[in-house]
Amino acid sequence: MTWQERLDKWKSYAQLDQDLSNQLNELKDNEKDLEDSFYKDLTFGTGGMRGMLGPGTNRMNIYTVRKAVEGLANYITKNVEHAKNRGVVIAYDSRYMSQEFAVEAAKVLGAHDIQAYVFETLRPTPLLSFAVRYLHTAAGIMITASHNPPEYNGFKVYNEDGGQVPLKEAAAIIEEVNKVEDELRVDVKTQAEIEEAGLLTWVGEKVDTAYLQAVKTIQKQTDEKTLNVVFTPLHGTAHDLVLKGLDQIGFKNVHVVAEQAHPDPEFSTVTSPNPEEHQAFEMAIEQGKDINADILIGTDPDADRLGVAVQDGKGSYQVLTGNQLGSLLLDYTLSHTKDEQLAHGQVIKTIVTTEMGRAIASHYGVNTIDTLTGFKFIGEKMKQFESDERNFLFGYEESYGYLMGDFVRDKDAVQIAVAACEMANYWKNQGKTLLEALDTLYAKHGYYLEGLQSLTLKGKDGAEQIAAIMEDIRKNPFVQLGGLKVVAVEDYASSKRQLPLEEKEEDITLPKENVMKFLLENDAWVCFRPSGTEPKIKSYFGVKTDSAAGSQSLLATIQAEVEERIEHIIHA
Repeated sequence: MTWQERLDKWKSYAQLDQDLSNQLNELKDNEKDLEDSFYKDLTFGTGGMRGMLGPGTNRMNIYTVRKAVEGLANYITKNVEHAKNRGVVIAYDSRYMSQEFAVEAAKVLGAHDIQAYVFETLRPTPLLSFAVRYLHTAAGIMITASHNPPEYNGFKVYNEDGGQVPLKEAAAIIEEVNKVEDELRVDVKTQAEIEEAGLLTWVGEKVDTAYLQAVKTIQKQTDEKTLNVVFTPLHGTAHDLVLKGLDQIGFKNVHVVAEQAHPDPEFSTVTSPNPEEHQAFEMAIEQGKDINADILIGTDPDADRLGVAVQDGKGSYQVLTGNQLGSLLLDYTLSHTKDEQLAHGQVIKTIVTTEMGRAIASHYGVNTIDTLTGFKFIGEKMKQFESDERNFLFGYEESYGYLMGDFVRDKDAVQIAVAACEMANYWKNQGKTLLEALDTLYAKHGYYLEGLQSLTLKGKDGAEQIAAIMEDIRKNPFVQLGGLKVVAVEDYASSKRQLPLEEKEEDITLPKENVMKFLLENDAWVCFRPSGTEPKIKSYFGVKTDSAAGSQSLLATIQAEVEERIEHIIHA
């Protein structure tokens, strides 16, 4: 069907939701937006789907959500034992339409006689992962768009292990979703019908309590908690659980940024509700200065990412990068882990995460495993460890995602907020800030420094530009960057590693993905990856020298050369 035919189908549907119908009328003279809303189906990818709210097959709305749930329901009915009785647990964040989409999902499941467990109020993503395992459900659904702008929402699927669905399982779910021919005519029950039939159960504090008990098990130290903390949930879901998690192990000096404490789908006090963005910490920094806080912690709206800022010795605060915080947490975890656990211990990181983690793990005699970008791959590895002697110790990715306790199978900002404060308290008792602790790691392992360039290219034209960039880099690979020769070219789409200096080719054992990575001399590297959830292409960088100045200079040079190349491709 053409986009015009899809549009006509929606306009002629007599039972079309009134709000969506009104929005279509408002767009009637805007052909560009109408085309973008209907030119394709909203992509249901390996983790689910994410998109702008609004009418159309390429938007998040009750009909595209129903289609996704219909596909999931058909998949679990065919492939998961006792799926109907075990049911699906559903959580949602503070975004527009999140609660409505959660109830819509339950109504579709009810039409399949599948039990739905829906949280009474908003909850973090990691709690949804925990709830799947705790309630032994057949699957989980999280309604969230993470840290995307306010006009977005999304739909994430979790398997019975509590992890985002791995590739093979995702492909089967996607096949079922694609079989749904008409999103407007998916069978649903009313909320009253599924409640009367006992197919809708509202859940809440019992799961919270069990989760908080699990969080307590990751505690490494029982020393006095003198740390002075400022916390911002950035208008999202983390407020209650983070405060309870900190309180239960003795943190009493915790101050919340009041203006950002309450859920707000507009995220009205920040440009972006993303703790990776330093502007998200502006209010926390001001409050930190007022009370001389030791540490500032911030979570994204669905509380799977954590950012941390610490006193810089100059009267202000420095926001740690995801790689820096991950390295500190990893070293703290391993240094407080018993030898018998280290013996079979495993650290899991992604291919775009700092190589400093490998150096730290090696120092403690612990193996490091690389995965593709995305915590679903880390969760999949954790599941494999259950059938052998390997012991999960820590998993992380550069984009502020971390995990210590295996009771959750996705990145968890709640447990890591508690762990980060405990770690900072430990170093405070040793007379050091986290920045000073980080300097100790650099002195021991080398000055690792990473960078990220993220280019947003929206809409149909943007998608074509992103594809052109990746195609050009494949056809015309870099030979050198920053004066360093390329020693390996890794194409994860073809699963091949070219070694140009040795004229050799090797296989890559990770799953196929549209990613290109260039390994340079002196442990430097560059990686290119289109985002699977946002209209972006990301360029990742890593360097290592003997000094901060040396690494900063080398990183800047390599980044400038890559930026020039991408600009040339776009404007060619």
